[in-house]
Amino acid sequence: MDFTIITPNLNYGRFLNDCLASVAWQTGVTLEHLLFDAGSVDESAEVAARFPHLMWIQEPDRGMSDAINKGFDRATGDWVIWLNADDRFKPGALAVMLEALKQSDADIVYGDYDFINEAGALIRRMKVPGWSAFVHIYHHCYVPSTAAFYRRSSVISEGHRLRRDFRYVMDGEFYARLDSIGKKFQHVPLSVADFRMHGNNASQRHLEKSTDMDVILAAEHQHVESRAIRRAYGVTHFKDPYLVGLVDGVLSVTARVVKAVLKLI
Repeated sequence: MDFTIITPNLNYGRFLNDCLASVAWQTGVTLEHLLFDAGSVDESAEVAARFPHLMWIQEPDRGMSDAINKGFDRATGDWVIWLNADDRFKPGALAVMLEALKQSDADIVYGDYDFINEAGALIRRMKVPGWSAFVHIYHHCYVPSTAAFYRRSSVISEGHRLRRDFRYVMDGEFYARLDSIGKKFQHVPLSVADFRMHGNNASQRHLEKSTDMDVILAAEHQHVESRAIRRAYGVTHFKDPYLVGLVDGVLSVTARVVKAVLKLI
């Protein structure tokens, strides 16, 4: 089996047909597609029933990270991917990527992606740079989870899983942790998938400037995950949190410059 694709879902039925069709239409590869539904009450089940390739598992979970981990536990493909229910693969992307994967000795291989809007129209093409733990930790998680492939033998089978207590930057913590234990990352300049922006994305929904306390608290919960990644996998020279924040700001600007340079290579 070439690929295991894991899709977590909760009431994203309006996007699910695009997601599942983009997997069903892949050719030249062998795959299994596991969808973990946390109890949708919309049209998700009806949409899923149209796709005989799909394994539908509906059961409670403890959030998206938990659902994806369940998929990791059941994966049998040589390479494992998680594809969110509101995202989709490019036509023929898996067959082209498979040829690159056959030549790779990396543990995590990732491609490029595009932003699309709620209706599926192109917003912006995204070309991501090669791996830099410094940029990843101090700027942002730029490896697209929807276009990242994990080697089962050296990542999944070794028991590496997402932290269930991370709800926004679980992929960022996962990649930083894998890098810290010596796992190898590789970028392949191939557009693999579409990332859909629709206003309710977990990583984007709390980032608007607001004076509403509920919105501010939700945003702070999201930001603290990124700060935790910096504390665990970056460098901390001070105990004073304000000095730490100042250093983080300087390193963040530096990381932006490094990323820009990497994109030129």
